[in-house]
Amino acid sequence: MKYIETLRDGESVRGIYLCKQRSSAMTKNGKPYDNVILQDKTGTIDGKIWDPHSMGINEFEALDYVDINADVTTFNGALQLNIKGARVADEGEYKPADYLPCSTKDIDTMYANVMEYVNSVKNQYLNALLKAFFVDDKEFIEEFKGHSAAKTIHHGFIGGLLEHSLSVTNMCNYFAKAYPVLNRDLLITAALLHDIGKVKELSSFPKNDYTDYGQLLGHIVIGCEMVSDKVREIPGFPEKLAREVKHCIVAHHGELEYGSPKKPALPEAFAINLADNADAKLETISEILLGGRPQDGSEWYGFNRALDSNIRKADL
Repeated sequence: MKYIETLRDGESVRGIYLCKQRSSAMTKNGKPYDNVILQDKTGTIDGKIWDPHSMGINEFEALDYVDINADVTTFNGALQLNIKGARVADEGEYKPADYLPCSTKDIDTMYANVMEYVNSVKNQYLNALLKAFFVDDKEFIEEFKGHSAAKTIHHGFIGGLLEHSLSVTNMCNYFAKAYPVLNRDLLITAALLHDIGKVKELSSFPKNDYTDYGQLLGHIVIGCEMVSDKVREIPGFPEKLAREVKHCIVAHHGELEYGSPKKPALPEAFAINLADNADAKLETISEILLGGRPQDGSEWYGFNRALDSNIRKADL
């Protein structure tokens, strides 16, 4: 099998891929065809089945592992597959680990780093809140370790939520040392918790898609609900402190148009917004630049909507 990141225009490909989505459509001339999204651990690629009822196309659906025969083409500047043959692969023909993108960093080491931050928080109530999630809630811990931080834009892989949360906390830890105005205990707590709602906003792999909960509420509101639930279980937790933690969560996107119900009003909320934005953008850039050279041989990688810019690597 060829990994998706290695596919090039004009090639023929035969191999097993995970079908992430399949849907039916109609051409302008009224001819039916199928849209397919295939995935392996290196990424996803769109595919078309122009003759869904041909002898070579056997029945398969989303989340099946599918053995496909296809030609690699380019459409609107992006690669896609013209699928001419497909069948559901038998167990033993594939290794699931080859199809699920995963953090390049060790999950257990990152979680140990998270626990170092948890144990460094001196405020008894904030420490208890963190331990309610990261020590006592075994179901949450399993989900937090294995979840992505996004469907597609950044950290969209197993361990992505953990990696992103730790990166944001690392930056906030630096901010706390550099700027004494910041309350370190509040900042570290909110940094670790700012995206916890994503364990419910997004489904687990291999689907990694928005849940009904996520579509209706979003991870910011969900995260505040999760914090409120834990706070109620901690006797004597100060109401003002709970509001401050939740404010840092609701304001971490920085602007109303970016999904934050409130703009930052606390120094700690400003710091988390800066760290969150920096890590998201730099990871997005990293994933683009590490994904291989542009197909046309140019130095420039093309306009990216998330970055609102065309980018290239700097000369070394």
